[in-house]
Amino acid sequence: METRFVDQAADLEQLCRDLAHSAFVAVDTEFVREQTYYPRLALIQIANDRLIACIDPLAIEDLSPLKALFADPALTKVFHAADQDLEIFHLLFGELPRPLFDTQVAATVLGQGDQIGYAALVKEVLGIELDKSHTRTDWLQRPLDAKQIRYAEDDVRHLAQLYPLQLAALQRQGRADWLEEDFAALIDPARYQADPQNAWRRVKGGNKLRGVQLAILQQLCAWRERLAIEKDKPRRWIAADNILIDIARLRPKDLKALEKIRGIPAGLVQRNGQRLLQCVRDGEALPKDQWPSLARPKRLTGADDALVDALSAIVKLSAAEHQISPATLAGRKELEALVHGQRELPVLSGWRRRHGGRQLLEFLEGGSQIAVQAGRLTLTD
Repeated sequence: METRFVDQAADLEQLCRDLAHSAFVAVDTEFVREQTYYPRLALIQIANDRLIACIDPLAIEDLSPLKALFADPALTKVFHAADQDLEIFHLLFGELPRPLFDTQVAATVLGQGDQIGYAALVKEVLGIELDKSHTRTDWLQRPLDAKQIRYAEDDVRHLAQLYPLQLAALQRQGRADWLEEDFAALIDPARYQADPQNAWRRVKGGNKLRGVQLAILQQLCAWRERLAIEKDKPRRWIAADNILIDIARLRPKDLKALEKIRGIPAGLVQRNGQRLLQCVRDGEALPKDQWPSLARPKRLTGADDALVDALSAIVKLSAAEHQISPATLAGRKELEALVHGQRELPVLSGWRRRHGGRQLLEFLEGGSQIAVQAGRLTLTD
């Protein structure tokens, strides 16, 4: 395959012209975000079945030819575990590449693994062991040496080989339309927009708080999120999760009480103490009907637990029929939620509903039963 390192605007324009009539392009990025809120794009890799290019976004100011290529509806954009790459392109271009194909998502319905990593998928399908020696490279440094560039190229070299094989397998098995909703969800812009008011949901340990404590945590996390965005700094550099949880739990009334919280940095109190106290007051002032809440799993009775086991057996039957992992259809927590009456669940939408979720509902509604026939477990009317 032809390889190029593109660090001139004219060369990028030519590359995009050369790729424009392809059926697909495989895409990956290298980025760094340890010291920033937003990822700092360092390299874009792109390939079709004949050409691999590494694009240097640090050297090229105008990436609009790439934006136009990504907007071409006749050109499928292929990623593996696309979320972080799509976040970058949403920030960069204000829109998302479409149509899209994600090889990690496709692997789940091809029996190649649930949430399988790129290196594992390449080994599983192509029998190639990828070099992992540059996984900790600082991709913002220049110049990049030949080994680093080769490593980056491999991220799309093999992706361009995986896509036709997966697409052919999906078509052969009649599953080419299974993933339309999954791919549509990946290119929903709302997925990549910051939401300070819901930032509290990502805080580890937040499930230990109750009532007004959660209202205070919501205010604290929204403040931290906005400040992290404004300063482009990691959230943990503004304030660690455990500190925000302790503030929400203890509800300090003044700076003296705030300073007594175990482990709170003196600099945080000096710089933002009054703002933290205002978050506490704002949370306490919220009417009770506006307090955020967490969906807490209900305790399973013995009968509920047995019913979940029965649903798990149905999931395993459906998964075996389609030669996919049961976890791809539904995990145990999702089945517990189903028993408790929840219906806004992944197993009840898209291909999962057609090939597993519908059977679960029929069983719960008494329209089918589990039976043993000729020594085998079956689901019968």
